[in-house]
Amino acid sequence: MWRWIKELDRVLRGEATRLSALKGGTIRIPAIGLTVVIVLLGLLAGFCVGWFAIFNRTPPEYRQVLASALKVPLLFLLTLAVTFPSLYVFNALGGSRLSLPSVFRLLIAAMSVTLAVLASFGPITAFFAVSTENYSFMVLLNVALFGVAGLLGLVFLLQTLHRLSLIDEMTALPPLPSAQPDAGKDAAQSRGQNDPAGALDRVPGHVLGAHVKAVFRCWIVVFALVGAQMAWVLRPFIGDPRLPFVWLRPRQSNFFEAVFHTIQSLFR
Repeated sequence: MWRWIKELDRVLRGEATRLSALKGGTIRIPAIGLTVVIVLLGLLAGFCVGWFAIFNRTPPEYRQVLASALKVPLLFLLTLAVTFPSLYVFNALGGSRLSLPSVFRLLIAAMSVTLAVLASFGPITAFFAVSTENYSFMVLLNVALFGVAGLLGLVFLLQTLHRLSLIDEMTALPPLPSAQPDAGKDAAQSRGQNDPAGALDRVPGHVLGAHVKAVFRCWIVVFALVGAQMAWVLRPFIGDPRLPFVWLRPRQSNFFEAVFHTIQSLFR
């Protein structure tokens, strides 16, 4: 377990996605181990989300804490399962040569970033759950925190895909003549200087092509829509104090309409 946590730390610090670590055109992470870490981080984040039902119901509804803890990792794993085939197709359209297992490992790494950020927001969520009775505010707060975590995970995904495309370009370049050893050394040093320090840093002097950006931005929109609607299907996560506890609510409306009505109710 400790080894998997250290792998997550490598991903967060950008050590697993530096150009020097992406040789071979794939991200080297333990996919199964990081999946376990994702589940644990999701349990922690969901546990904090469920606190609102403890401090704002009479009697406290502990079942909501359990339900929220189980639903958060389920939300991300189901979203991953639904969007994984489309990422592979979009990746191929973008000109990348990543294999199916490599795309899966990349998506697991991006999901681990998202859940790490979301779990780090756990104390903030728990603090507001204890200090406020406004259900609409808690809903919008969690939508915002989930959105920030998801955005950072998608930025990580896009930057890593960019770096992998640079690795493809480097391997496609013809080797330098053996008569110019200093030139090869200088090129290697130049690549080392352009190695980004953080997981979200851009590679200096390199920009993704316009068509590649368009392809992956389309996929990001698809991922966000699927994730938002999946959260709506799995609701409630917080638990409205005016309604009895249920594990799942009936299918009705959609995520965006619900957020709009929640914003209206917040300012009434």
